[in-house]
Amino acid sequence: MAVTAQMVKELREKTGAGMLDCKKALDEANGDIDKASEILREKGLAAAAKKAGRVATEGAVESYIHAGGRIGVLVEINCETDFVAKTDQFKEFVRDVAMQIAAASPRYVRKEEVPQEDLDKEREILRSQALNEGKPEKIVEKMVEGRLGKYYEEYCLLEQSYIKDPDKTIAQLVNEKISTIGENISIRRFVRFELGEGLEKKEDNFVEEVMAQAKR
Repeated sequence: MAVTAQMVKELREKTGAGMLDCKKALDEANGDIDKASEILREKGLAAAAKKAGRVATEGAVESYIHAGGRIGVLVEINCETDFVAKTDQFKEFVRDVAMQIAAASPRYVRKEEVPQEDLDKEREILRSQALNEGKPEKIVEKMVEGRLGKYYEEYCLLEQSYIKDPDKTIAQLVNEKISTIGENISIRRFVRFELGEGLEKKEDNFVEEVMAQAKR
């Protein structure tokens, strides 16, 4: 199939890749835009993997306040150059990650940061659950490891589904940005605050409330 300028334009809008890369991918995919998208994605991930080991000490610290001031996030994301850190594409990515943290409430950036003590506790809980469900001892350990994956998906930022596109993880989003921006990008650290978190909430006394209203 002959590749047209309109097809190149459509693929570029869909993937964000350069025009020449889009043309080559469409030629390789014989004009199939979906297949060409996958080709670009595979090449991009391979390129991202090569860049992942490069030193990234520039970047930005982003603040994000949500829900009328009830949730606040600070996140540091690094790239390789100050030039990229100042681009709209990088700034938008940093803000999207801050929003992700506010909405999904992760505890860690990556799996390797989960304390061994916490993992041991979680494994014991999951093991007890499986045994209480009557599962055979010989498959319990496999079940525990499988369910531990759900724990990572819930509490580790890079393993979470992206709130704007649940079909991809934050790790996949990072790799896509590395591919399109052309520099290594690393989510280094974050803190998340939620108003009243960890405090014992005051229980309103209904009788006192009614009496107070009656005296007005």
